[in-house]
Amino acid sequence: MSTLTATAEEPRTAPARPAYRVTGRRVLASEWAKLWSLRSTWITLGLGLLFLVAFGVISASRYKSGIDSGHIDEHFADSTAVSLSLFGTNFAQLALGVLGVLVTAGEYSTGMIRSTLAAVPRRLPVLWSKATVFGLVALVVGTVGGCVAYLIGSGIVSGTPAAMSLSHAGVLRSLLGAGLYLGLVGVIGAALGALLRSVAGGISVLVASLMLIPGLISLLPSSWQDDISPYLPSNAGQSMFALTHDATSLSPGAGLLVFLCWTALALGGAAYRLVRSDV
Repeated sequence: MSTLTATAEEPRTAPARPAYRVTGRRVLASEWAKLWSLRSTWITLGLGLLFLVAFGVISASRYKSGIDSGHIDEHFADSTAVSLSLFGTNFAQLALGVLGVLVTAGEYSTGMIRSTLAAVPRRLPVLWSKATVFGLVALVVGTVGGCVAYLIGSGIVSGTPAAMSLSHAGVLRSLLGAGLYLGLVGVIGAALGALLRSVAGGISVLVASLMLIPGLISLLPSSWQDDISPYLPSNAGQSMFALTHDATSLSPGAGLLVFLCWTALALGGAAYRLVRSDV
């Protein structure tokens, strides 16, 4: 009897569970898997690549036809193979920026962010991983798209005043600068999605920052425009890949520094809200 009682009172040991650690590499791998599991990722990245190549080829073809006919549009008169090939950057930035917003704000709309933060209680590694993963993807897409557009466009305008070889001063820097700009736009989109936690709100702020505000600045007095316009996100970003610069634009290095400051500001706001407020 005592033997049975002793046996019954023996504590039951739970089966050992494997110990998992939340590391930066694993969080990055998780965000990488989530990014490519969405159909919208493939569609939007494809659109961004299409915008870069298609509009670059179209602008180069239009320039070539104007040269051949002798009636070149005044807007294309001073164009180069680089500026024609990167004409689609303004359209590609919308596609990549919108996808960046979806990467973060989409989890808030579906409620998946609760599971994500339950798995990563420290929270901030989630933001850094999302921004890093999508920023690198956008960088690769932007660089590849810009290079492909240039290779096709330079072949179209060969033999015209706009023709430039890859060894020409500033060409390689412009192509890499365009890819870096689009990569940072993707990071800003991801930061805005985490900051506003709304797909519609993030896209609205993104479009306003990159397209609407520069137009509104033109309504200000000329002296104010010269002091403010170069430091706007879109204008500072465009100076990163512009082949030529004047007194009203920043140098490539200064433009990169200003655009990095805007990116850091968006990420800082997103990090503050992620840490301070509940999901």
